[in-house]
Amino acid sequence: MKKLALIPMLSLIFMLNVASMCSSDDNSSSSADPTPVINTVTSGTWRITFYEDSGVNETYHFTGYNFTFGSANVLTATNGTNTYTGSWSVTNDDSNDDSPSNDLDFNILFSSPANFADELSDDWDILSRTDTKIELVDVSGGNGGTDYLTLEKN
Repeated sequence: MKKLALIPMLSLIFMLNVASMCSSDDNSSSSADPTPVINTVTSGTWRITFYEDSGVNETYHFTGYNFTFGSANVLTATNGTNTYTGSWSVTNDDSNDDSPSNDLDFNILFSSPANFADELSDDWDILSRTDTKIELVDVSGGNGGTDYLTLEKN
């Protein structure tokens, strides 16, 4: 008989626990700090070691290019012959977008050449970051495809 009385009590505890987890997810006022990502990316030069556009590996578009994330949000890509300038930033995006566990956007913008502008220009979500590697993802709003970009420090 005592065991039967425990079932409603355990159910109540379980429901309260689930309710508290749901109410504390992304509605908090705390925001992600972009400073560690900025400090990482501004130290040294980087190369693209992986770029996948909706399941198709297109890393070859960026082979041989070194990327410098400089001051005043100036992004430079050079292969020794060609140099392209764009902009970059890491911003706090508190919306519940495609990566609610990480409210930082890694923004890249190139106006040329076409493959840099079309493929790299986006507000990427950070999947992982170490001192030597940054993995980014973007879920397209248009066709629903998923793009992956990996930068590794030279």
